[in-house]
Amino acid sequence: MGGRRLVGGAVTGAHPRHRLDALIHAPIRLSIMAFLAEVDRAEFALVRDVVELTPAALSKQISTLEEAGYVTVEKGYVGKRPRTWLALAPAGREAMARHLAALRAIADGQSH
Repeated sequence: MGGRRLVGGAVTGAHPRHRLDALIHAPIRLSIMAFLAEVDRAEFALVRDVVELTPAALSKQISTLEEAGYVTVEKGYVGKRPRTWLALAPAGREAMARHLAALRAIADGQSH
């Protein structure tokens, strides 16, 4: 079997996959979170374009992330035009850091 071996044993919950955040793990939400992690805040339209979503699809995902306390939504105006800005909340930054650490541990072959 190509040098790999199967190891049996009790399931302990120590595998890094148990530290993945199911809310963030969905590809669309992961993409949104990853983009917002790189900026202080971003206009809704920019996030929509970067992540390649319809306004309705982005709005639905943002609502889910906002309810979890991961994203903040700020509404205002630029001149007379309404705008919506999105940002990661502190809890969102922490959750994203934990999620990425778990992904790195899995990719590095760490078992706990």
